[in-house]
Amino acid sequence: MSPTPGTEAGHHDHGHDDHDHHELGFWRKYVFSEDHKTIGIQFLFTSLVFLGLGGLLALGVRWQLGWPWSRVPLIGKYVFPDTGGVMSPEFYTMLFTMHATVMIFFVIIPMLTGAFGNWIIPLQIGARDMAFPKLNMISYWFMWPAIICMLSSFFVEGGAAAAGWTSYPPLSVQSSAAPGSGMGQTLWLMAITFAGVSSMTGSVNYITTIVMMRTPGMKMFRMPLTVWALFITAILQAFALPVLTAAGFMQLMDRTVGSVFFTPVIDDAVGYVVNGKEILVGGGQPLLWQHLFWFYSHPAVYIMILPAMGITSDVLATFSRKPIFGYKPMIFAIASIAGLGFIVWGHHMFQSGMNPAVGMTMMVTTTFIALPSAVKVFNWLGTIWGGRIQYTTAMLNALGFVSLFLIGGLSGIFMASTPVDIYIHDTYFIVAHIHYVLFGGSIFGFFAAVYYWFPKMFGRMLDETWGKIHFVISFAAMNCTFFPMHILGTGGMPRRLADPFIYDYLEPLRGLNTFVSISAMVMGAAQIIFVINIVASVFWGKKAPDNPWNANTLEWCATPTPPGHGNFGPELPVVNHGPYEYAHPKADADFLPQTAPKF
Repeated sequence: MSPTPGTEAGHHDHGHDDHDHHELGFWRKYVFSEDHKTIGIQFLFTSLVFLGLGGLLALGVRWQLGWPWSRVPLIGKYVFPDTGGVMSPEFYTMLFTMHATVMIFFVIIPMLTGAFGNWIIPLQIGARDMAFPKLNMISYWFMWPAIICMLSSFFVEGGAAAAGWTSYPPLSVQSSAAPGSGMGQTLWLMAITFAGVSSMTGSVNYITTIVMMRTPGMKMFRMPLTVWALFITAILQAFALPVLTAAGFMQLMDRTVGSVFFTPVIDDAVGYVVNGKEILVGGGQPLLWQHLFWFYSHPAVYIMILPAMGITSDVLATFSRKPIFGYKPMIFAIASIAGLGFIVWGHHMFQSGMNPAVGMTMMVTTTFIALPSAVKVFNWLGTIWGGRIQYTTAMLNALGFVSLFLIGGLSGIFMASTPVDIYIHDTYFIVAHIHYVLFGGSIFGFFAAVYYWFPKMFGRMLDETWGKIHFVISFAAMNCTFFPMHILGTGGMPRRLADPFIYDYLEPLRGLNTFVSISAMVMGAAQIIFVINIVASVFWGKKAPDNPWNANTLEWCATPTPPGHGNFGPELPVVNHGPYEYAHPKADADFLPQTAPKF
């Protein structure tokens, strides 16, 4: 049923409440489901599986850097038997290409926007479901062609893509000249396209649902910051994704039919072979791909981090027992970060020979992003300042997010300066920065979300003791893994290593690399605790009450645990207050649900 506007809050009731709900079979209820909660859980467990795969690929990279050219169990035996277990440069290049691709497109984006976006938006705005339930189901199942293409690329001749996750031409379009970039690279492009369609359908659903289907009284400035962050993220996706999709089709045509969108003039008389056909190298522009790619992929950084910012805001307010400090400035800061994210893509290209005036513009606008980011950090600190802090596992992970995001943001200011970027470009300083922001930020935001909403999702409590052990080990190992990379980068360690001779050059850094690799393995092992805690709690965890955190938002104060079909009862809740009315002077308790009567 299409959404239609109603009250000032855009109220619309689908009308499929518990009275007209008919029991669905297994396949329609759990597999091809149209229920936003089930789809969110599907995204959640799918992204967890790929988190494991992406982590294993990362450990392969770290093995090579910690102990270069040593025998790698299984990999050496089954992939390179003729080399005595030595990891080949081509295989190493494939590892870091596929690690980054899996973690960005198959873990972080579907984990935060797909899983928690689907699950939480209707519950927090008082809707029965998404605006377009069938399209919502399609958004998940469009991930499967992407998954199949990505996984199958490991088994084709030449191996998976090995042109880096940025897939820069001309390397990425010369299938006959680039080991590891043959059919695997083509499948990589197809996978990214399917994943983009999935994200696009989701963004359309999120925007429509939030604008048109809020329950009575749920004005825009009464929405939780998680919904605001997901709303702005969906707008980012809607505007940025078509550019990457078009660029992907153009590169796919370069690889399959011999077009030359991104292939430069190498020699007027000499051609090269694509899929068995010799073609002349024409006047394409490799830098055009970089512009198109980063026009999407820099906003994609905020697509991956903004939902975690909203989640962190909700968790910090709940467990500080205080209203969020500067609610509207937080919203405007999120919107400012998103807006500026569209006009700073060129800072990834400072070394590409761009016009100095353009480079200066990109440098200044990139530096400006520090301002709304600082607003958010100070508002988070203002929220917890003087609060009655409850150190739950969700709260610890939210605090971890703030500290790690702050470190990553500060290192980003260095790279915004063109003269400094000239030195640290494509060094491990860049690797440290992006992992502090995207792993330290997004993943710890994800952990906070799981520990916070797990009781509502599954009706069981996660074990807090094991949760805190998981946090402590992960947080310590994360810093031991990525902080030394700043030192490695300033010491001259290149970002991507495939040449055997480079390891002799880096011998003075071997000890630090080994320490980083051991820390990464500890961090990976810590996630076993997380997975066991989830699985054990789903089946044997303590039953959760409806509102274990004494929170104000609708999913806690207006739904059973776990929510049933249609989320709410026969009548939709009416919202009378904002989402963060903690320690209200007129309330009997230290929280005031959004559904509580007006004073």
